[in-house]
Order: sequence, then structure tokens, then C-alpha cells
Amino acid sequence: MEAATANIPIFKTQASKEQPIEELYEAAFPSVARFVKKMGGDLEDAKDVFHDALVIYQERCDQPEFRLQHSPEGYLLGIAKHLWIRKHHQQRKLVPLSSIEREISLPEDYFPSYKTQRLLQFLESAGQKCLDLLRAFYYQKQPLKQLVKTLGYANEHSLSVQKYKCLEKVRHTIKNQSVAYEDFLD
Repeated sequence: MEAATANIPIFKTQASKEQPIEELYEAAFPSVARFVKKMGGDLEDAKDVFHDALVIYQERCDQPEFRLQHSPEGYLLGIAKHLWIRKHHQQRKLVPLSSIEREISLPEDYFPSYKTQRLLQFLESAGQKCLDLLRAFYYQKQPLKQLVKTLGYANEHSLSVQKYKCLEKVRHTIKNQSVAYEDFLD
């Protein structure tokens, strides 16, 4: 490694410290290697990322407006982390959705049937409060006492009256659109 790095210039920071590459390598590479290993890479990946980080660090140090606010080792580790994350995301294999569609099977009742959608439209025409009330009472089978508390009614009688009014709204909508009961049967 020393022979390969002997011709590379020494990095200079704004604090006028000169730190040879070997010192930077000894100080920062173990942290980079641990990070890359923890993220699923190997020693070769760590070396590649670290060398790229050294190049970026040199380029930044050569810029006159560059001000190093932390240690060179910490800065190198930060660059290496960003490089590894970018590289790791690019290496993820993207699988086309068409190949996965064959493996995924949806239950038959995943999408509501036409009749269910139509019934839901009639229930929604009565308003959101009515929809919530009727859904809780008929589909979720919640008792009136519990619904009084959750929906904020004064008592069970007022809830029953409201439920009746909601059903009448739905019946009226169905009647106006000339829909028969048999339209909802399977």
C-alpha cells in the first residue's frame, strides 16, 4: 500500500495541519471498514469506498472556500458513508412488477363486487355520520350502548331514532332510483 500511495500529495486542512495519507488511512479506514461490513459489504468494498472518499476529500481540500469543521477522519467517514449508501442503493436489483404479479395472488373478495359498491354508494348518499352509524351497527355488530359512547349520542333512544332516519334516507334514495331488493342479492 505504501508504494501505491507514495506519489499522492499530502492533504492540507484549513487548520494548517498536514496529515499523510498513511495516517489518514490508519485513523479512518477501520471505521469505514466496520461501517461497510455492518451494511453488508466486504473488505474490497470498504477499500473501494475509502479510496473514493480520499479522492473527494482531496478535491474538497483543494477548494479555497473549504473549511473543515471536524476531524479529517470524521469527515472521511461521513463521505464514505454517503458513498456506500449511494452504491448500495444502486446495486439493489429492481424486479419488474410483471414478474412478481404471477407470485402474488389476491383473494377473490379483495375488490368489492359491483353490488357491494352500489350498496355502499347508497349508504354514502345518506351522509358520513349515517354511514358510520350503519356500518358500526350492521357490519361491525357493535351494541347500541357502545355506539352511544363512541358516536357521542345522549342515549340509546336518540341513537335508535337516528339509525331509523338513516335507513329511511337510504330507502328513499333507492326508491327514487327504482332499485329493487333483488338487485343486491347474489
